[in-house]
Amino acid sequence: MKVNKALTIAGSDSGGGAGIQADLKTFQELGVFGMSALTAVTAQNTMGVQGVYPMTPDAVASQLQSIGVDLRPDAVKTGMLFSAEIIERVSKEIAKYGWNNIVIDPVMIAKGGASLLQTEAIIAMKKHLIPLSMVITPNIPEAEVLTDTIIRSMEDKRKAAKELYRLGAKHVIIKGGHEEGKMAADLLFDCEGFTEFKSNRIQTANTHGTGCTFSAAITAGLADGVSVPQAVDRAKQFIQAAIENDLRIGSGHGPTNHWAYNLKKKESFIYGS
Repeated sequence: MKVNKALTIAGSDSGGGAGIQADLKTFQELGVFGMSALTAVTAQNTMGVQGVYPMTPDAVASQLQSIGVDLRPDAVKTGMLFSAEIIERVSKEIAKYGWNNIVIDPVMIAKGGASLLQTEAIIAMKKHLIPLSMVITPNIPEAEVLTDTIIRSMEDKRKAAKELYRLGAKHVIIKGGHEEGKMAADLLFDCEGFTEFKSNRIQTANTHGTGCTFSAAITAGLADGVSVPQAVDRAKQFIQAAIENDLRIGSGHGPTNHWAYNLKKKESFIYGS
């Protein structure tokens, strides 16, 4: 039996709701073997980020080299990369080992407002990392920064998606969580056109780690060999279940529920609903 493997290159969240912790929980729930390379340690909880302590680029590269010589991943996800130097080293190692199915979650700002990406790193991401990607998953503020545009309408989202595609991403999905309305619409673009993935908007403050979890779920799908639209569709269901069945822990932006998707599937099987 082949064991499909997924690698996350991201920061640690001491509160357990986002970052490496969210990614590994998602990989496990979706049946792929999870591996990690740490880019930074953060001190954070549901109320915010109290400290960010980045790894050196050499330390990040060393972790990737250890994986590269022994545990080739079937898909790779990047999260918080912090600096231009780390982005450049990560891009170099990905290219060196010829890893495919690269999913970029361009983490820039934490839920509490703390910056998790240095300004000069944005240039490095556009130059070195985006051209390697199979999928990039910005939310609207991140898409605005990466494309230097303002997004206020569906047409604006479409233009931003085309610009990110022009930068080298094979598939672009601009998330709709920051929009208003009863539905949350994520917009997927590839060379063939646009696809919308809609879900009911849940009114809750407990959305910490949603971006990490969503992109990790896409990564797990690609590791399993499914198409990008199929991976996005399942990831949308996964994160919807995680938000709808939030854990209600902490005093601020609480985490989502990573086991809700499989629990819902199990209950559906048992009760036939």
